[in-house]
Amino acid sequence: MAHDRDALITGIGIVSCLGSGADAHWAALNAFSPVVDTESFPPFAVHPLAPLELDKQIPKRGDQRQMEAWQRMGVFAAGQALDSAGVKGNTDLLSRMGMIVAAGGGERDYAVDAAILSGYPKAANPGAYLNEHLLGDLRPTLFLAQLSNLLAGNISIVHGVIGSSRTFMGEEASGADAVRIACARIAADQGDIILVGGSYNAQRPDVLLHYEMGGVQAHAHVEALAHVADFGEIRVWSRTAEHAQQFARQRGATAMGAEAAVRDADVVVVATSSRQPVLRGEWLKPGAHVNAVGANRPDWRELDDDAMSATLFVDSRAAAAQESGDIMLSRAAIYAEIGELFANAVLAPPRSATTVFKSLGLAVEDLAAAKLVLNAFTR
Repeated sequence: MAHDRDALITGIGIVSCLGSGADAHWAALNAFSPVVDTESFPPFAVHPLAPLELDKQIPKRGDQRQMEAWQRMGVFAAGQALDSAGVKGNTDLLSRMGMIVAAGGGERDYAVDAAILSGYPKAANPGAYLNEHLLGDLRPTLFLAQLSNLLAGNISIVHGVIGSSRTFMGEEASGADAVRIACARIAADQGDIILVGGSYNAQRPDVLLHYEMGGVQAHAHVEALAHVADFGEIRVWSRTAEHAQQFARQRGATAMGAEAAVRDADVVVVATSSRQPVLRGEWLKPGAHVNAVGANRPDWRELDDDAMSATLFVDSRAAAAQESGDIMLSRAAIYAEIGELFANAVLAPPRSATTVFKSLGLAVEDLAAAKLVLNAFTR
């Protein structure tokens, strides 16, 4: 349903591994040219930020030097959006332009981390030691509540956006939430022109450590699958037993060996950075379904050939042919893209069929999900 005051997007700024600007992203997505770095953080693959000509949007070298990577990304993209909308340097508009800015969880000071980890076990009063060093040693950018304020201040100084602002914390989805808030404000006649966005830098070791040790994919799948089925039992296996046990405590699951976790399971989720198969098809019962979302390199495997002989769905044939070692090395036949199934363009397999969904992730899936969320909040 349309509001009396609809929100229109008049300018876009975006930087990522695919490039700088909307045109570069559109061209990369159409050409399907994924950018992956497997050398910097082995055994993990990352999508490195494309080189940025910072002088184009942050002309003062002093400003560039005092910003962290996530700040430079946010300020650079904000400048692109202002350019795209044709309002860069328009002091009248910028003086009344609102700003809604989100930032992620900050960046680590590895020297401080190392000093605390070294001194904490030897401290006479560990609690007091920790409080003292966390309060005295951390840079302001490491205090979570300050991050979005810092980014808003950077944008205001560099680009002259000086209207009212709202800032908040968030991670990857925070930019979409900023758009939602802006739409609500415009609909409520609380603003006419707003610069909206978020900045998040995941290309750093502590984020990879968080994903490896925290079981982010496992937790996300448990939460998502709970919306479509009621599971009587949750089992978990990890190459690191402590991680499986931690997940089991948090989710009321049972930690066990890989084969035991899979035997007789209705749904199996495989989310690894493995080079060799960790799931064997002989363990799967007839009619089981597998979500396989890891091993996203041409020479990586997490499912063996037997598992890949099941009825196979992918999110993109083009992506699977270039990125998925499970598919490329097993030469498995793809039954359909998942979108074809949702659109009833192919017949659904019988319930007795064992099925595998090999997902590599597509930007369009993220955009579609963001649109659903935005629509739900702006109806």
